[in-house]
Amino acid sequence: MSSEESSRLKQIAENSLYSSGVMEKAIQYCAQVFLRHLLPGPTLELGPAEGLMTDELAPLVHPFTVVEGALEFCVAIRQRHPDIEVVLSLFEEYSPQVEFQNVILGHVLEHVREPQALLLRVKDWLAPGGRVLAAVPNSHSLHRQAATLMGLLPHEAALNERDIRHGHRRVYDPYSFRGEFSSVGLDIIVHGGYWLKPLANSQIEAHWSPEMIDAFFRLGEQYPDIAGEIYVVAERERAGA
Repeated sequence: MSSEESSRLKQIAENSLYSSGVMEKAIQYCAQVFLRHLLPGPTLELGPAEGLMTDELAPLVHPFTVVEGALEFCVAIRQRHPDIEVVLSLFEEYSPQVEFQNVILGHVLEHVREPQALLLRVKDWLAPGGRVLAAVPNSHSLHRQAATLMGLLPHEAALNERDIRHGHRRVYDPYSFRGEFSSVGLDIIVHGGYWLKPLANSQIEAHWSPEMIDAFFRLGEQYPDIAGEIYVVAERERAGA
């Protein structure tokens, strides 16, 4: 593992906010969305971080492998889930010995240097007809549009302080996100969004009830283009197709 990228991942792990506040609920909701579309069989999760999605999927997915570049996260996931194969590796250095029916990329593509290069690798790891399930923040989210109008962001896709702390390299809109999959020959079978998000996380956490938060997660599925989070389910071409 390159020392530069290893140091970067260690710094992100030490300052991660994914397991705090409303983001924990968002990842859990994303897992429920993905479970609608998972195929039976070997499943790989890339970049599980604290393992919040892993916790949701582990009781239901077998066999299950996770690949994570931060040692701290790997240790914690192994302790909670001894039956899961946990691999400490950069994605670029990982070489699986099996084909997967599903590869899960929850909040991954906004982090990596070369998203298309990673998707090409993922495509090779899939069995024919296998699926990649991915989610990212949406630059067209209501709260980003409002921040731009207020002058808090120069444009919707600009990296804010929280993006930088998370190690994000970009913020997708629904069209650029879907374009990553089409460009590498993966067939998009489902796309959508969840979490209609008019305010920043801190404002939601300070003032919203659990019932309000749940309702706005579900509302986002009705208005995916302006939801806080967007997702894609794409498929590798079946043999002989």
